[in-house]
Amino acid sequence: MAGNFRSYIWDPVLIVSQILLMQCIYYSFLGLWLAGVDGLVQNSRSLDQIFSYEVLGFSTLQGRLSMMAFILNSLTCALGLWFFIRRGKQCLDFTVTVHLFHMVGCWAYNARLPAALSWWLVNMVCMALMAVIGEYLCMRTELRAIPVNTGPKSNL
Repeated sequence: MAGNFRSYIWDPVLIVSQILLMQCIYYSFLGLWLAGVDGLVQNSRSLDQIFSYEVLGFSTLQGRLSMMAFILNSLTCALGLWFFIRRGKQCLDFTVTVHLFHMVGCWAYNARLPAALSWWLVNMVCMALMAVIGEYLCMRTELRAIPVNTGPKSNL
């Protein structure tokens, strides 16, 4: 009995559904952040903003705003880890999985691996932020005190 607290049960359906959910959160919130950024500078929306390597750059205003959208998206994805994954030990796994699938999507979209240093820097910073903040939020929830006395008190 003592070794069964928070034991991990292998559930591939749960893991795959959590991966799909995190991918949906990643791309839907990234689209919302990019739409907000595009609304600020009256730029047209395009899939290039999500998948193209050349969009993320330090030299243009649009590139810097796109970087800001990616960073803000990592914060909202950290909230997604907190709400749906709820395990601090799994935050890094899901973060790397989301960004690995994003890299594969970018690779398929551009038909080549990324060569832009800014793309790698932004994605590494976003991975670090998402993992650390998600793990922090999950660990705070996991370490909450468990109430022992939930029944009414009796005066003895």
